[in-house]
Amino acid sequence: MTEFFIDFGLFFLKSITVVAAITAIIFAIVAASRGEGKPHGLNIEKLNDKYRKMAETLRHKMLSKSEWRKIEKQQKKARKQEEKKSGDESRKRIFVLSFKGDTRASEVNSLREEVTAVSAVATGDDEIVVCLENSGGTVHEHGLGASQLERFKSRGLHLTVIVDKVAASGGYLMASIADRIIAAPFSIIGSIGVLAQLPNFNRFLEERGIDFEQVTAGKYKRTLTMFGKNTEEDRKKTREDVEEVHRLFKDAVTQHRPELDIEAVSTGEYWYGSKALELGLVDELGSSDDYLMKAAEEADIYAVTYKGRESFVQKIQHALTSFAASLGISNDLR
Repeated sequence: MTEFFIDFGLFFLKSITVVAAITAIIFAIVAASRGEGKPHGLNIEKLNDKYRKMAETLRHKMLSKSEWRKIEKQQKKARKQEEKKSGDESRKRIFVLSFKGDTRASEVNSLREEVTAVSAVATGDDEIVVCLENSGGTVHEHGLGASQLERFKSRGLHLTVIVDKVAASGGYLMASIADRIIAAPFSIIGSIGVLAQLPNFNRFLEERGIDFEQVTAGKYKRTLTMFGKNTEEDRKKTREDVEEVHRLFKDAVTQHRPELDIEAVSTGEYWYGSKALELGLVDELGSSDDYLMKAAEEADIYAVTYKGRESFVQKIQHALTSFAASLGISNDLR
């Protein structure tokens, strides 16, 4: 009887796994097909209008009809004055970009288009604000992301990076480009370090009588490997490579934040915003919402986003990622 319940339990778990997999696939296909009608290309939204509409909607619900009529008249006059100000070339403009990174910094393709568009119209009197959320990942792709932000600096444009949640490892590499970094008190900042890791199945294969053959030309064409036998020389060379990348990482941060005690903060540790401020990793505490709402009183604020065309397979991949996130499956900081 015990064996029956064990077998039934295993069958039940397998059935749940199959159903979950089928559900995920259906969810992905439906989500991907729904994305067909979404607009592509560059999109511009004036945030001043967005904030005003939100406030008007709330007031309309709170006030009586007579009170609302009075407020509405005042708002019409205020809007006319604001429209006149918007035509004033001396009025400051703020261009807002958002970058939500993953381990492969896949949004870099959109970022480069946004940077190109904004750089074509922005002047030295304007400000660029990048709302950054990035916990790091591959070196070369996050390095490209940092290079895109560097394009603003090379044109003499003032760059502010605001971190509401996390700017760690490659994310901090990107943030360090800014003239000013603003971080929420409990945001995660830092992790100036480099990690290389991979499993090795060599003993597993040997125990089963499986040989792994690998032919290379060049002494260090391949060092650590997943299936071959790793040597101390392989490990030494990999450590040297990791140390070299770490040195380049520190040099890049120091170039833009020379006052930083780089040796004290490049241990691979991360800190919350308040401590990061003490260490000099950020310049002030705050959130993107507060900063932009306050700035809207004196400046015209434009959110700039670029959406490229995605293949059906890419849409399915993104949909599966969203499905996994809804189940609570996510990656931790590395």
